[in-house]
Amino acid sequence: MRRSLTEALQLLKNVQAWTELPETTTKGAKSLPLTDSERMFLTRECLLRYLRATNWNLAQAETRLQNTLVWRREYGVERHTPDYISIENATGKQVNIGWDINSRPCLYLRPSKQNTEKSERQIEHLVFMLERAIDLLPPGQENLALLINFADTKSGQGATVKQGQQTLNILQNHYPERLGRALVTNLPFYINVFFKLISPFIDPLTKEKIKFNEDMGLHVPKDQLLKYCGGNVEFEYDHDVYWPTLNKICEVNRNNIKARFEKAGKRIGEHEEYLRGGSALSLTETEAQKGQANGATAA
Repeated sequence: MRRSLTEALQLLKNVQAWTELPETTTKGAKSLPLTDSERMFLTRECLLRYLRATNWNLAQAETRLQNTLVWRREYGVERHTPDYISIENATGKQVNIGWDINSRPCLYLRPSKQNTEKSERQIEHLVFMLERAIDLLPPGQENLALLINFADTKSGQGATVKQGQQTLNILQNHYPERLGRALVTNLPFYINVFFKLISPFIDPLTKEKIKFNEDMGLHVPKDQLLKYCGGNVEFEYDHDVYWPTLNKICEVNRNNIKARFEKAGKRIGEHEEYLRGGSALSLTETEAQKGQANGATAA
């Protein structure tokens, strides 16, 4: 416990000293100042997620954090607009809706609804929807649930091995400790082979979170689970209604988080529960409270 606290405090100190990072992963790329958005990304809980993902190795956690911020810059995570991604979700092949038994937002993937040719934008689409699931996290929750139902999926509609490896690389390196549970059902033979091919690339912690062909109702309440996955929720995807509604809700949530971040002084290491509107105090308020307590004790 003492070692964990020491590593966490040191990582916070190191990250607070960052002023700029490379614009891209290209060798010799110019460095640019940290943006407010990047400072807001570096919450206390974010730092702890990277420490846990590296088994509390301070140097590795710091390197991975830097790599993630540079990747987000280069990949364009914040530049991928709803309009740009819209065509990928026109058939509702990915949907953020409902909550699992641990209050994780559920992201459904339905490969049978694939509507575009293989392209980089398909991976960008998944990243976009992961970001929207994170936008929907309630105070005190850090994880999401991924529900993948391969029912009615035809050959060629699933991801390629290369896409699978790329997705795993993004999830494991840039979204550590974000996946709370992955439920995968109705695997056809060729998809099962696909998972076996990419299995060597999946880290042990992630493997433990993936459940194959289990009753999704054991993990998601029936009144939160879509009917095609065994639940009671009747839901017919209408892109013209769902897409602007989802993005508007997420935009409001992001703006509220940004407003709290600015009000609290734009500090690296801010508390996520505070930013998401929970009962926690801001970092500045917490320090002030401790200062008052120490002053009272000294008196």
